[in-house]
Amino acid sequence: MAQQLLLLLPAPSGTFSKPLPSPAPSLPRRHVPSISITRRLVAGVAAARRDLLRCGMRRSDLVSELELAKDKKQQGGRANAIFWILLLNFGLYVADHLLQIRQIKSLYLYHAFPSWYQFVTSTFCHANWNHLSSNLFFVYIFGKLVEEEEGNFALWMSYILTGAGANLISWLVLPTSSVSLGASGAVFGLFTISVLVKV
Repeated sequence: MAQQLLLLLPAPSGTFSKPLPSPAPSLPRRHVPSISITRRLVAGVAAARRDLLRCGMRRSDLVSELELAKDKKQQGGRANAIFWILLLNFGLYVADHLLQIRQIKSLYLYHAFPSWYQFVTSTFCHANWNHLSSNLFFVYIFGKLVEEEEGNFALWMSYILTGAGANLISWLVLPTSSVSLGASGAVFGLFTISVLVKV
């Protein structure tokens, strides 16, 4: 059963070493499992190796996969396109509604007399907080999917082209008294692209 260990301490000069008394038998002892955590870990690693051999994957393949994952994590550390798109939308909202900078209104798409740049810039402007927050929520969801699959440049191009395309259609269809602004067209475009990318 349990073995008692005797601990011998160095004795002061002129005395003999004495063993320490064993602990009282009335103290409860913890049950130690028969297989230690280390043995379980080793068994798990061995099972993982067997599984790799069964699926035909070599160890070098696994190492290269881990290196690729490491490279992707390092790339994820820098600021990405979705962050800048959201920041630009929010910054223009603050400049327009909180700081009330009048020049921001020139970025809206006025259907009566549109400028070429307004087809793009109006996708970054929003009418109120509810409009901004709902658009940015969906831009983040679908934009993140597009960015993970296709990259930063593809996300920027997708956002700008789908937003400008939606503004062009609204300019053709809506009356001349209308004003277009918001990222709703870009949201629908990013949704479509994210579905097509996953197919």
